[in-house]
Amino acid sequence: MSEYRVTDIFFDLDHTLWDFEKNSALTFAKILAENRVAVDLNGFLEIYSPINFQMWALYRENGITKSELRYQRLKQTFDALDTPVSDEMIHVLAHEYIERLSSFTHLLPNAIEILEYLSPKYKLHIITNGFQEVQERKMKGSSIHHYFDKVINSEMAGVKKPHPRIFELALGMAQVDPKNTLMIGDDLEADIQGAKAMGMQAIHYNSHNVASHEVCRMINDLIEIKSIL
Repeated sequence: MSEYRVTDIFFDLDHTLWDFEKNSALTFAKILAENRVAVDLNGFLEIYSPINFQMWALYRENGITKSELRYQRLKQTFDALDTPVSDEMIHVLAHEYIERLSSFTHLLPNAIEILEYLSPKYKLHIITNGFQEVQERKMKGSSIHHYFDKVINSEMAGVKKPHPRIFELALGMAQVDPKNTLMIGDDLEADIQGAKAMGMQAIHYNSHNVASHEVCRMINDLIEIKSIL
């Protein structure tokens, strides 16, 4: 870590604290069954996950809109599975997925433990590219909202991480100098490189088992933060 004292810690939400993969799988299990869409869940998720990742990368770069992201990730998955599903049903599933996702509340291992450890010592904040209404429900449903002083999302900023403006907004709202901040997130480009470009310190939470790098410190379990801070 840097010689500068950390006063404020910014967390990403999905894949960093909130267990997106698990909660998403449970949501799809529910809505596909209720709408009698006959696909194998594991086969569906295997195709959907990389498509969703690609769609989010496009969305982050303003290549598609929010509504296109929600439609296309399902449309492309069903097409890849050679499963005919009407546009009407895709729109129903897209809507129900967003409505139901936050009702599942699984967090990643040691998320509560590390928030309990950090919250008496630092001001904690969230910077997320997720949709505002969904992210608020996720945090409240999983009982972590109260740990955070400021919650900054891409809709509020008008841009997505790693764009400097979302980090500038976050630093301004928290009223903190970037050298006294730490960003913890799972995405090397959006979270880590975006934060470091602003002069923030960073820890890469390797929830996707990516190759090691020298960009910043990397951890494989949130509990490792205890040995750093």
